[in-house]
Amino acid sequence: MSHRFEIRKNKGGEFVAYFCYNSETIFWTEGYASKASAINAVESIKKNGPGAETVDKTAD
Repeated sequence: MSHRFEIRKNKGGEFVAYFCYNSETIFWTEGYASKASAINAVESIKKNGPGAETVDKTAD
């Protein structure tokens, strides 16, 4: 599979969930004090993300 979530620690020692496609990071979450919280964020994205609408807030 070419896309995945990765849990990493940032420089501040917080756990961050990254969404990667091939070798490129597409987005990441805020930092969490526990790994369980970062995993919860991933599960929330998986559960709630598929039906999310796209809103264009740029001025034309």
